[in-house]
Amino acid sequence: MITKLKASRYNLRRPEVPVQPRLAVVPDPAPVADPPAAAAPRPAPRPAANPAPEAGGEMLFDTYDDGFGPGRFASAAAADVAPALDPAMEKTLDDIRREGFTGRQLRLARRVAQKHNLPATSDYDAIRLLRQNGIDPFQRSTLLDTAAEPEAAAAPTAAPALPPPTAPGRGLMAIPGDAVKLPQTVKPMQVPSTEVRADVNHAAEILKIQKDITRRRRKRLILLATRVSFFIFLPTLIAAWYFYMIATPFYATRSEFVIQQSEPAAAGLGGLFSGTQFATSQDSIAVQGYLASRDAMLRLDGDVGFRAHFQDTAIDPIQRLAADASAEAAYKVYKNNVKIAYDPTEGIIKLEVVATNPETSATWARQLITYAEEQVDKLTKRLREDQMKGAREAYENSEAEAIAAQRRVLELQEKYKTVSSEVEVSLISAQIGQLDGQLSQDRLSLAQMEANQNPNKARMDPLIRRIATLENEIALLRAKLTEGADGTESIATVQGELLIAQADVQTRQLLLGQSLQAMETARAEANRQTRYLSISVSPTPPDEATYPRAFENTLVTMFIFAGIYLMISMTVAILREQVSS
Repeated sequence: MITKLKASRYNLRRPEVPVQPRLAVVPDPAPVADPPAAAAPRPAPRPAANPAPEAGGEMLFDTYDDGFGPGRFASAAAADVAPALDPAMEKTLDDIRREGFTGRQLRLARRVAQKHNLPATSDYDAIRLLRQNGIDPFQRSTLLDTAAEPEAAAAPTAAPALPPPTAPGRGLMAIPGDAVKLPQTVKPMQVPSTEVRADVNHAAEILKIQKDITRRRRKRLILLATRVSFFIFLPTLIAAWYFYMIATPFYATRSEFVIQQSEPAAAGLGGLFSGTQFATSQDSIAVQGYLASRDAMLRLDGDVGFRAHFQDTAIDPIQRLAADASAEAAYKVYKNNVKIAYDPTEGIIKLEVVATNPETSATWARQLITYAEEQVDKLTKRLREDQMKGAREAYENSEAEAIAAQRRVLELQEKYKTVSSEVEVSLISAQIGQLDGQLSQDRLSLAQMEANQNPNKARMDPLIRRIATLENEIALLRAKLTEGADGTESIATVQGELLIAQADVQTRQLLLGQSLQAMETARAEANRQTRYLSISVSPTPPDEATYPRAFENTLVTMFIFAGIYLMISMTVAILREQVSS
């Protein structure tokens, strides 16, 4: 894009100088017989006074000299001897005259006609010829091109002497030598001052600088457009051609599932997150990691032939898996075509499987969901087994110890020939009580007999012997309670051992009950630790290709290359500035 010079009005103020009087015009100048080339030589030039600035202040190109030298255009005087024009041309010139052009516009028209080498006989004829050739002499670009010419920038330093003014006439000036008829708007030729010429040269230099700047800007824009086209638009065009014409269509099957647990909402702070997605977030993350692992890829390859599917020759070479590809290369393809995402806010795992046909992608999705279910079951299986194993072992130990304690009691009962030491003690105590009662009665009876002055000895002796027998029997029974008789254990020893054995039995029974309760609690806890995989969106094969997304991929490619080009350009500019400084 070329920026033309926008010439402003220059108000050039100069010191006051006397104004040279304009030349008078004569009413009917005599026609000149010879052409301007054969006219008498001009008199010697003389310096002219500096013209006073006009009211409009237009002094940049508004000089009294047209800059083309004498005799370039035929003046009004020469028009008297010019051949007669045809009526159509005369009518055209009359129309141009009626348009009311100023003297400055007529001079500009002469300059433009001289630039284009048009044989104009007058100012109005110059306008006519320019219009015939499709040139508007008053257009801004035309005026700037005309002002840039060296002939227009360098004004003449002297002008031919003019004859003294004559009587006023019809508006034509009388100029000796090759004097011509000019319109009334043409001003007398005067030599511009050095200030005017300096201003004209300065404007020409400014125009030259602006054209040089414009040329350099145009060159830089062309180079920039070339670089942008080569580094951005050409790769983008190649990428668009690939995505629209070459890339193999792929079908994506999407499914969603969530991992749940059967644990009911617990009371207190422990149940604050129960039943929410935070309770199974670890399991969901673990399942996501497993489905994105090499183990899942190898299982999928062994079950449904993942590698063989992507090694098909129908796939384009860029997305095709090589026939001798390693496991790492196959895993890269697996990560690009199997996408697993976990939403922590909802606790949902989203699975997207891509294949060259919709049925295969749906089959792979179902297979991966099966792997996820197995992995979820494995995550809690060990925990559940450990909990049940400890509770079961504790219960079995308590049960064995309770049985051993019960057998100890039976052994003591068999050893001491008693069912219960309490019964034996109660029986012996009852016997001792009865014997004590009989002994007390006999002693009372003996005391009554001895209270008589003449007791009956026959009756007293049996009573005495009876009392002695009762005392011995009571002593034996008491000794049986505390001391053994005939090598047998005492009742106190038997009772103590039986009580200890019975207490051990009661303790073991209590521990057995606690173990049984702990085992039931562990079983309930294990059931609560069980995880279930619930499918919210079943894998359904699509009926249209999902990839490639040609427009989006092309746009992303353009942005990527634009960013790379921008970063490289900024780096080079910074380095260049650092080096130059």
